[in-house]
Amino acid sequence: MSFRIQPTPPARPNRCQLFGPASNAKLPPKMASSDADVINLDLEDAVAPDDKEKARAMCIQAISDVDWGKKTLSVRINGLDTPYWYRDVVDLLEQASDRLDMIMIPKVGCAEDIYAVDALVTAVERAKGRTKPVKFEVIIESAAGIAHVEEIAAASPRLEAMSLGAADFAASMGMQTTGIGGTQEDYYMLQNGQKYWSDPWHWAQTAIVAACRTHGLLPVDGPFGDFSDDDGYRAQASRSAVLGMVGKWAIHPKQIALANEVFTPPAHKVAEAKEILAAMEEATRTGAGAVVYKGRLVDIASIKQAEVIVKQAELIAAGQ
Repeated sequence: MSFRIQPTPPARPNRCQLFGPASNAKLPPKMASSDADVINLDLEDAVAPDDKEKARAMCIQAISDVDWGKKTLSVRINGLDTPYWYRDVVDLLEQASDRLDMIMIPKVGCAEDIYAVDALVTAVERAKGRTKPVKFEVIIESAAGIAHVEEIAAASPRLEAMSLGAADFAASMGMQTTGIGGTQEDYYMLQNGQKYWSDPWHWAQTAIVAACRTHGLLPVDGPFGDFSDDDGYRAQASRSAVLGMVGKWAIHPKQIALANEVFTPPAHKVAEAKEILAAMEEATRTGAGAVVYKGRLVDIASIKQAEVIVKQAELIAAGQ
């Protein structure tokens, strides 16, 4: 283990992030009453250029007027390559209530992108006397973003979470696909004439998880475009959970239950984890460094694995 202890990520549930355009006034109350842990009001891709200003005003009103309960409330601003982002930041922090928890920064390509937003946010917060610092989450959506993923993860103390945006990422990488996440038909291995499909997003997700865990952020899987394919969404989410991601986006309400299902540790796994902790506690009391549990060896590393499951279950229970 390195002398530098791996920092602890924010202690909040993040199983499902529900997205909806801020330009639709009917959506915020419905989103607030959903079972998603995080709400992302979208000013970027889901809003047409001519509607940006209107959507921004509606977003500010919804932040104040809607009862968001215990949910984490985030707004996805426009990208730094557009003329809209600075006004998104200024208007949100000058006019929106303190109920706003986070700003999501899309298409981040380098640490300097975070620095630019951080500088503007800090200036407005100081000017307006805001006492609740706004946190950041970012989306890795480009070749530059994945190449600089660790320096991005370390770019600001405001940063809490990082997601993979599969569609723009695929376009930036020149990938031959129009799918958003999930299995790609032409990405397969061949053995004895049989096709076996692997995961083209695996390496990028792993890089994001490693960067996030190194710097104490929450790694989150991004969108799954085919909202008619429940099995495909569940499979993608399950792979992401095994890799260490804590949740997944929902671009349609029907995906909320799927994300919550996958990223909520099942009762039997929580019970087993608690049994492992109890067994190791007894082993420690008697001076043993390891113990046999259900026919397999468990040791100090097993404690860390079990603690992840138990803590995740406790966070979810506390947020409900």
